[in-house]
This record gives sequence, C-alpha cells and structure tokens, in this order.
Amino acid sequence: MVWILLTLVYGLLKGGREISKKKAMDKSSVMEVLLIYTLIGFLIVVPRAPRAMGMEPYQYGLVLIKSFSIFLAWMMGFHALKHLPVSLYGVLDLSRVLLGMLLGVIVLHEVLLWNQLLGLALVVFGLLSLRFKLFGKKESEDPSTDSSSTDAPEGNRTKFVLLAFGSCVLNSVSGLLDKILMKDINSSQMQFWYMLFLLALYSLYVLVTRTKIRKEAFKNGWIWLMSIMFVIGDASLFIANADPNSLITVMTVVKQSACFVTILGGKFVFHEKGIAYRLFCASIIFTGIIFSVLGV
Repeated sequence: MVWILLTLVYGLLKGGREISKKKAMDKSSVMEVLLIYTLIGFLIVVPRAPRAMGMEPYQYGLVLIKSFSIFLAWMMGFHALKHLPVSLYGVLDLSRVLLGMLLGVIVLHEVLLWNQLLGLALVVFGLLSLRFKLFGKKESEDPSTDSSSTDAPEGNRTKFVLLAFGSCVLNSVSGLLDKILMKDINSSQMQFWYMLFLLALYSLYVLVTRTKIRKEAFKNGWIWLMSIMFVIGDASLFIANADPNSLITVMTVVKQSACFVTILGGKFVFHEKGIAYRLFCASIIFTGIIFSVLGV
C-alpha cells in the first residue's frame, strides 16, 4: 500500500503545481517559466549525481525519450493552462487515465479486475460529463462560467483543449517509460538524467529560437515553489514505480487526485465561477479512483 500513498502524494503535489504554474505565468512568459522551472529542479537533484552513474547505454536512450516526451508535453500543457481556467484544465488532464490504463494493459500485460473496470467506467463517465456538460446548461450558456481575462475566448478554447489532450498523450508515454525503467535503475539515476536531458532540451530551444529570458523571471517565487513540489512529487512517483507490486493501471487512476486541488485552487486562488459542476464531475471520478484501488 506504500506505493499507493506515494502515488497519492505525487497527485496532490501535481495539483499544487498546476496552480503555481498559472500564477507564475501571470508574471513570466511560458518559456521563462519552463526554462527556470527545469533549471531549479535540476539544481535541486544535482547532489544525487554520485548515485546516478552506471546505467546501460539503452537506459540513457530511454530516459532521453522520456525527457523529449515531457519537453513537448510541457510546451503544450503550459500554453493550454495559460489560456484555460485552472479548474477546467485540471479535469481535462484526467483524460490521461484512459491512455495510462490502456498502455498498462497492452504493453505491460496488466490485468484489470472487475473493480478496476468499474472504476475506469466511472472515471470515463466523469470526464464525459465535464466535456459535454451532460447535466444542466452548456458551459457557454452558463452565466457562472469563468471569464477571466487570462482565459481563451470561447471560439479559441478548442485549440487549447486539444493542446491539453496532446500533453496528456505524451505524459502517458512518459508514465509507461517510468514503469519500464524503474525495474532496473534507482530513483537518483532517473531523476538526475531526466532533469539534465530536459534542461538541455529547453536550453537548446531557447538558443535556437533566440527566446529572451528576463532576469526578473528568476525572482518569480511561484516558479521556485513549483520546482520544489516537482522534485518531491517525482521522487515519490519513481519510488512507487520501483515497487514490484505497483500497477501502472492503478497508479494512473490515483494520480487523478490532482483534479481536486486544481478545482479548489480555481475557486479560492483564481476566484473562478462554475466550480460546483466541476466538483460534481470530479466526485464521480474520485469514486472511480476508490473502486480502482480496492483490493490492491
């Protein structure tokens, strides 16, 4: 059960990171946040370097593929989050549960029990309820829908919703690679090389595109906060993946606890409206999470 608790820690910290990301992008550009966020995260894990050596060549290659997947996923996800309400983004992010479970079954040959199938069905229903507004008025007709100036106009929202889903696909691939890699390497090796490759990719992007990074962005406290939560959360997740009893199908569902943090953050931090319906959808999803972990 320890791996479930560690995955839950990751999920809650992930929700906190989404709030911090959106706040950070109020003061800094997307690329400023991404580069500094990655740099701080790497500096935090540098002391683990002595324990990070000794991997096989193919393992470096897989970590690089994971880093490239996250490089693209964050580019998509950060742009989507900048233009969508954080509560809506948090629940859209739950779509990765479907891909994560499918990859666990197809690639790792994990077996879904009846309770996990029921839990998955509830998660899907909760997602569809949010996406298509199965109950009550459509979101565009709801006077309580958030209309913050930082959010995309209704006509442009589809673009950022698609970016959010693209981010979910790539994050699911990264999650699968986590499970495969952590069978043979330790969390220090994974975290150090993953962060090093990720920092190199963002640095290269900034140099090639000549993106300006302002010195003032390094004083953005939200970037520092999200970096700390990122390192702690990823360490918890890698340790959970290293447990031979852990199942990616269950872990993928438990990670979705992040949506409650983002919905509550949308209410109390960003003062978004229309939160009640999103909480209702999230409650259905949470019920699915409970069913999924029963008997594990």
